[in-house]
Amino acid sequence: MRPLERPPLVAHILYRFNIGGLENGVVNLINHMPVDRFRHVVIALESTDPAFCQRVQRPDVAFIALNKPRGHGVRIYPELYRLLRRLRPSIVHTRNLAALEMAVPAWAARVPVRIHGEHGWDTSDVDGSSKKYRFLRRLYSPFVTHYIALSGQLSAYLADGVGIEAQRISRICNGVDTARFPAALERLVPDDAPAGFFRDDTLVFGAVGRLQSVKDQLTLVRAFACWRDSGSAHARHARLMIVGDGPLRAQVEAEVAAAALGDDVWLTGARDDVPALMQAMDCFVLPSQAEGISNTLLEAMSCGLPVIATSVGGNSELVADNETGSLVPPSDPVAMASAMQRMAVDTAQRRAMSVAARARIEKTFSLDAMVTNYMAVYDKMLAAAGLSAQDV
Repeated sequence: MRPLERPPLVAHILYRFNIGGLENGVVNLINHMPVDRFRHVVIALESTDPAFCQRVQRPDVAFIALNKPRGHGVRIYPELYRLLRRLRPSIVHTRNLAALEMAVPAWAARVPVRIHGEHGWDTSDVDGSSKKYRFLRRLYSPFVTHYIALSGQLSAYLADGVGIEAQRISRICNGVDTARFPAALERLVPDDAPAGFFRDDTLVFGAVGRLQSVKDQLTLVRAFACWRDSGSAHARHARLMIVGDGPLRAQVEAEVAAAALGDDVWLTGARDDVPALMQAMDCFVLPSQAEGISNTLLEAMSCGLPVIATSVGGNSELVADNETGSLVPPSDPVAMASAMQRMAVDTAQRRAMSVAARARIEKTFSLDAMVTNYMAVYDKMLAAAGLSAQDV
């Protein structure tokens, strides 16, 4: 086995590098991986957000944006090929379908290990049933050395739906930084909260995520309106906080206005203080139409928040129904409103779910375990390529 002269370089290739759960996972991985084991570079096919890049705490990590035009990525193959030949990474790690095709120039640039991560589906294929996308994944599979699936559902999809051999797939769930997302002993009210939004008798339901169709904040607003319309006394004392920004913002604002909920719904916009905002919530809601393993759901559970989540993707692998929270069908405002009512009525169950959620994170979804598992895959694939990451 040929030892490497320096810690091996991992080139993380994503569609864009800005606020998002997938991107937060990359940040956590880089920040918590031992400096003497692996070096890193982040390559965004479209763009990078300088403010988001600052979340990476290692000064030796470079961020490169290729400013890819719309359409097939073949037009930037030559540029990426030249970049990879110059950087000479030992590993290229692409994530999700938008970046998968970059395994081709990585193969051409003779990158020894080409790993692809499946983090979840998007609005255009919320349940993974698209024959076109299965075909594309099959088409690029000869250029991929190994796959990482973030949930059991995604692992089964790759094996049964795409036809990837089981030995080429590793399942690694996201981990959460429990120190950054601690359980709050009491509610912490943000300094910029709207006047009168937080009161002693107020129950705050919160959501965090990019405002886009697949995250489906519209269903959440409709559920909150439905609950209010039911005449529930508990609903009158409830508030809804939606953290995030994105292309769906105007529609969410219009839905809030149409339901006359302006005083009771706070759209915070994109924020860098998500841990503090979660400390102000009483219950976390994830209304997504599709998910892999949701970082924000893990973070909310780490904060000791009981959760209401849609029964899609990996959510059922995270949420123990009726123990750490409730699972409801996607795109169903009535079912979500009923879950909010149950959460509001039963204070004892809500508190028990809070304790159970934090305990589940500490036992099963630690950040250390995630990082260890990624390094194990990296090491195994490097060894199979005849390289050693240890003897540096």
